[in-house]
Amino acid sequence: MCESSGQTHAVVLLSGGLDSATALAWASKQQGWQCHTLAFDYGQRHKVELAASARIAQFFGVEDHRIIAVDLSVIGGSALTSDMAVPKDEAGSHCIPITYVPARNLVFLSLAAGLAETVGAEKIVIGANVVDYSGYPDCRQNFLDAFQVTARLGTKAGVQGCKLEVVAPLIELDKAEIIELGLSLGTDYSLTHSCYDPDAQGRPCGHCDSCTYRLAGFAKTGIKDPLQYA
Repeated sequence: MCESSGQTHAVVLLSGGLDSATALAWASKQQGWQCHTLAFDYGQRHKVELAASARIAQFFGVEDHRIIAVDLSVIGGSALTSDMAVPKDEAGSHCIPITYVPARNLVFLSLAAGLAETVGAEKIVIGANVVDYSGYPDCRQNFLDAFQVTARLGTKAGVQGCKLEVVAPLIELDKAEIIELGLSLGTDYSLTHSCYDPDAQGRPCGHCDSCTYRLAGFAKTGIKDPLQYA
């Protein structure tokens, strides 16, 4: 069952990127929820984002921050979990790119639902977005709505009356609007990491889809991205 103390608890998926950091800021600062953050060591090609997620969690003073190891590289099929080259300077293509990780958010949200049961959370917060993104099917509202129904049906908390809710506060915002929201809530974007293919020093490449959308968002706001690009 959800906690009944009057304090809303939320599990926030925190990849270490710009969107997830903003989603955490929204949940903790704007909504006043008690946040438990969750990152994943999923066999991705670098661990820079895991260090970023820990920095952001500490910055916002979350209730607890956990990293779950689940090796999606065993499945493969993605440039983020294999030796396939990460596409550069191709943002805006209408096809789903090879940076899509099969079933990633399905797995992540399932584990988040499990954590929500154990900590008594009634919210799962995800920084999914359908405006400035790469067309991933697991970032769309209809998928999130369907998962919410499934989580309520397939958990002890759900069948006992806890109306677990999947919340995507950034779903219809563009990158500039996300950045402006985060800054208004005190987010320090120098702590974040968005790049799919950083160099050996952890510096973002500036040319993958994620970097491209991030840089365009900062350019639109007229604010300089605090990260140093390779």
